Amino acid sequence: MNKKFIPRDISWLSFNGRVLQEAADEQVPLSERIKFLGIFSNNMDEFFRVRVAGLKRALAFSEKEAKEIFFEKPQAILDELNELVIKQQEKFDNTWLKVQAEMARQRVFIKTDTELNSVQQDFVKQYYEEEVESNVIPILLDEARPMPYLRDKSLYLGIAMRKTDWEYETRFAIIENPTRSNGRFLLLPSPKGEKHVMLLEDVIKFNLPYIFSYFGFDTFKAHAFKITKDAEFDLDNDINTSLVEKIEKGIKNRRKGKPTRFVFDKDMDSSLIEFLIKKLNLSKKDSIIPGQKIHNFKHFMGFPKVFKSESKPKERTSFDHPEFAGRQRISDVLLKKDVLLSFPYHNFHPIIDLLRESAMDPDVRSIQVTIYRMAENSKVANALVNAARNGKDVTVMLELRARFDEEHNLEWKERFEMEGIKVLLGIPEKKVHAKLCIIKKRVHNKTIQYGFVSTGNINEKTAKIYGDYCLMTSNRTVMADINKIFAALKKPKVDIFQSLKPCKSLLVCPTDMRAGLIEHLDKEITEVRAGRKAHAVIKVNSLSDKLLIRKLYEAAEAGVKIEMIVRGIYCAVNQKRFLEPIRAISIVDEYLEHARVMYFYAAGKEVVYISSADWMTRNLDHRVEAALRINSKKIKHELIDMLALQLKDNVKARILNNELDNSYVSNHKAPHRSQVELYKYLRKKLKQE
Repeated sequence: MNKKFIPRDISWLSFNGRVLQEAADEQVPLSERIKFLGIFSNNMDEFFRVRVAGLKRALAFSEKEAKEIFFEKPQAILDELNELVIKQQEKFDNTWLKVQAEMARQRVFIKTDTELNSVQQDFVKQYYEEEVESNVIPILLDEARPMPYLRDKSLYLGIAMRKTDWEYETRFAIIENPTRSNGRFLLLPSPKGEKHVMLLEDVIKFNLPYIFSYFGFDTFKAHAFKITKDAEFDLDNDINTSLVEKIEKGIKNRRKGKPTRFVFDKDMDSSLIEFLIKKLNLSKKDSIIPGQKIHNFKHFMGFPKVFKSESKPKERTSFDHPEFAGRQRISDVLLKKDVLLSFPYHNFHPIIDLLRESAMDPDVRSIQVTIYRMAENSKVANALVNAARNGKDVTVMLELRARFDEEHNLEWKERFEMEGIKVLLGIPEKKVHAKLCIIKKRVHNKTIQYGFVSTGNINEKTAKIYGDYCLMTSNRTVMADINKIFAALKKPKVDIFQSLKPCKSLLVCPTDMRAGLIEHLDKEITEVRAGRKAHAVIKVNSLSDKLLIRKLYEAAEAGVKIEMIVRGIYCAVNQKRFLEPIRAISIVDEYLEHARVMYFYAAGKEVVYISSADWMTRNLDHRVEAALRINSKKIKHELIDMLALQLKDNVKARILNNELDNSYVSNHKAPHRSQVELYKYLRKKLKQE
C-alpha cells in the first residue's frame, strides 16, 4: 500500500465490503439483507465495467502517468483487487447460505428445476409455454463459428448436451435469460404456510428437454454465467459530429466493449468453461471467477414480498416539512424564508409542487433547471412539460453523459424539445453535475426570483432512499449566482472560468471550489498555530483528490481537529507526524448517505456549505458543480446539529483507518444509530413548529 495515499479502487472495494457487512448483519431485517446482497452485486458489476476496465487501459500508460492517476502501478492494483474480490465473493456466498437458512425458518424456499412437485411442474411448463418461450432463443456453439454477441448486463445459461447412445463429443449451447421481458422471479403454487419462489433460469432449465426436443438430446448440464464488459466510451473529436451523435455512437461502441470479468457456476461443465474462455479471448490476467449457482444478484434488490410482515418502522416514514404543512403556496413560503429539506425524512413533494405551481402561475415567466438523473416516470419532467405547454420559457440543462443514463436522457431530450423546452447540453469535456433551479415571475413590473440548490438529483424515486439536502430559497445573492451559471451554460464557447468567478454565495467547479476549500482549511491552520480553536467537519461520498488530501494532512500536522464522514472511497492515510489524527467514519445503513456538507469553525463564525461535489479530481476539475454557503443561522445550526448526530453513530458507523478493516465504532455509550436519530430530531422540530 502507498504510504501517502490508499489507491482509490482498493478503498472502493473496502466500501463494498461495508455493504456486505449489512447483508451479513443478523439484526438487519431479512428482506433488507437480501437487498444489500443485490446492491453489493450491482456495485461489483459496475466496478468491473468502469474501474477495472480503466485500470486495464492504464497498463498502456507510462509508469509516471499511471501512478499520478491511480497512486500505484495499475498491474499491482489489479493483482490486489483480484485477491480481494475472491475473498469478498467467498464472504458473499457464505452470507447467502445463512440468509437462505433464515428464509427456510420463515418457510420461504427458492426451488430449483429438480425440486418441483407435480402441481408445480405443470405450472412451470404452462408458464414457460405461455410467457417465456417466445423470448427464448437457444444458440448452438461451434468451434468453427465466431462467438455470438453477449450482452454485458445479461445472465446466460451455458448448456452441455449429449445423447445417451451418441459416440460424439458433447455439444454446447447458450440461452440468454429474458429477465427484461419476464422478470427474474416466479411465485409457485405452494403448500399451506410456505412460499416457494423459482428463478427464471431454473424455469428454462426445467424445460430444456422440450426446448431441444428437435435435436434429440436427452442429457443436459446447464449452469449460469455472466460477463462484465468495459463500459467506458470515448467521445471522438470530429468537430462535424454533434454531442448527441457522439453519445449515440459511444453507446453502440460500449456494447462491443472487451470483457473484463467472467463469472460462472463452479459446477459448470469443465470443457464448456474452457470453450467460453477461449471464445471470449480471456487470459489469466482477466478476472475469471468461479462462483455459486446464482449470478446477477442485482435482481434480488427487487425480491418478491414473501416474508412475514416486516412493517416499516415509524422512523422510516417520510413526513412534510413543517413550513409546508399548511395550505400556503410553496413560492409564498420561499419569498419569506429559506427552507431546508432533508431527504428521505422530509417528503419530496415540495419540489414537484413548486414546479407545478410555476407551470400554472400566470405571473411566472421562466424556469431554468439542471437535470442529471430522472425517475423513470418523472413527475419533475412532466411538470416542466406542462409549464412549457402553458407558455413558460423553460430551459433544461440535461446532462447526456450521466453514466448508464445516457439513453434515458437522450429520450427525454427529444421529448423536451418536442414540447418546446430549450435543452442545453453543457460544456465540452465537462459534465454538469450541479443541482440548481431558478424560477422567475413578473409582479407589478418587478422580477421576483426563487428556486433551490440540492446535493442530490432532482429525482422523486431516489429521494426516498438517498440522504440528501435541498435548500429552497429566494435569497437574491444565491439567485444572482445561479443566473451566472445558467448564463455560462447557455454560451459554452465563452470562457466559463471567467464568467463564473464573481459568484458570492457559491463555490463553483471547475473555477474556484478547490481553491475556496483550501482557503478555508488554511484559515483553520492559521488559527490553530495561533493557539486558538480550529475545527473542520467534511461529509462527502468520496475523498480522492490529492491536493485536498495533502491540505488535510497539513491541517492535521498543524493540529486542526478534522472529522470526516465518507461513505465510499477514502484515500487518506493517517501519518505519525499528525498532531491531531484525522477521525474518519463511514455510515452504511438503510438509506444511502449522499449529502455533501462542509463545516469550518472559522474563528467562531462557523461556515457551512452544502454541495453536489465530492472531493474527487473528476468533480473539481472536470464537472460543473456548486457548493452553497448557508446564510440562515437557523438552517446553519440545523446542519451542524445533524453532522453532530452522525458523528456520534456507534451502530452503523465504521472506522476508516489505514488497515481498511471496516471495524465498527464501539464505545460505552448508549446505542446511537444516526439515521434513526436524524428522524427523531427532524420529527421533534416538526412538533415544535
